Amino acid sequence: MPEPVLFNDLPELAQHLRVELENKKFVLLYAYNGTGKTRLSTEFKDIGKDEDEGERDTLYFNAFTEDLFTWDNDLDNDSERTLKLNADSKFFAGLAELEMDNRIRPLLNRYADFDFRIDTDEWKVSFSREVMTGEGEDARTETIDGIKVSRGEENVFIWCFFLAIVQLALDDDGDGPYNWVKYIYIDDPVSSLDEHNAIVIANHLVQIFREAPRQIETAISTHHTLFFNVVHYELKNHFRGKSKQSVLSRDKHSGEYFLTQQQGDTPSFHHVAALVELYKASQSETIHTYHFNMLRVILEKTALFHGYGHFGSCLKEDASDSDGILHQRFVDLLSHGKYSMFEPVEMGNDTKEYFRTILNKFIQDFPYNPALFPEAEEATNS
Repeated sequence: MPEPVLFNDLPELAQHLRVELENKKFVLLYAYNGTGKTRLSTEFKDIGKDEDEGERDTLYFNAFTEDLFTWDNDLDNDSERTLKLNADSKFFAGLAELEMDNRIRPLLNRYADFDFRIDTDEWKVSFSREVMTGEGEDARTETIDGIKVSRGEENVFIWCFFLAIVQLALDDDGDGPYNWVKYIYIDDPVSSLDEHNAIVIANHLVQIFREAPRQIETAISTHHTLFFNVVHYELKNHFRGKSKQSVLSRDKHSGEYFLTQQQGDTPSFHHVAALVELYKASQSETIHTYHFNMLRVILEKTALFHGYGHFGSCLKEDASDSDGILHQRFVDLLSHGKYSMFEPVEMGNDTKEYFRTILNKFIQDFPYNPALFPEAEEATNS
């Protein structure tokens, strides 16, 4: 185990991260809440700022990013609730010219079922949602405008807004509004999301970097162990040798910070806990389509551990295994469907049975501790 590196304060640590990014494309940090992650991202950003020249070099996402968006609840009429944008922030550079609606919408559609419209004259965002009204022959779809989305939906919208800007920065050939971005710093984009969506957002984030025509040095910090775990594996698989993982801690008495390099292939074994949760869900009547996404992640982790080139090897006995081929096809198709983060879709009864069959066979073929699945152990012994 490498010895921890000592830092007297956050500016010293932030400068160290910039030096590390001279040799690596990505730096991934894990730290408990209260350690100073958000302040670290601010210190990192401030090093690259020149107030006199109005210059900066870091595009960042942290708790302060959300402060650039504030609600106007239309207290007088209670009908036109909008999300106001801070027009003075360089975060919104080129907003009017870049058709950001069309850039954000494909990202948002992966996670949510509401729509939006950006008014670049008034610097505000209005939201709408389609709802079904009436019954039988009178049933129709109606669009409700001026809605106030939930806090979770607002966070997802802001995250997708940020991702759209990241894509612009990664695509910038030197003449665009985000050509000033030399670094990207992302702090805890999944602080209030469940495990399924932590997996989805982690995969999606690395996919954006993977598909980009150029790379920007990026630091990612989080207190979410599963998000850390998934990003770790995605970076390892697609940017081998170009990322560094560390754990950040702080001495409460001295105020000093310690950075310990994470060397193991598995920063934490949360895929085992996720497997237990999947098994519990399979024993109930409430199985949602997103459970196939969780199952695929577990299959991919298992395939990686065993040195297989594809997760399908965890489902097929050989290339002619017709049941295994069918099961792989189910996981392939149903882990890529459109889903809502806030209104999970329950599987049909036939699909539930396939899910149970696939999961149970996997547990039998790759024997985990049977104590994790007591119902299965009782059924085997009876």
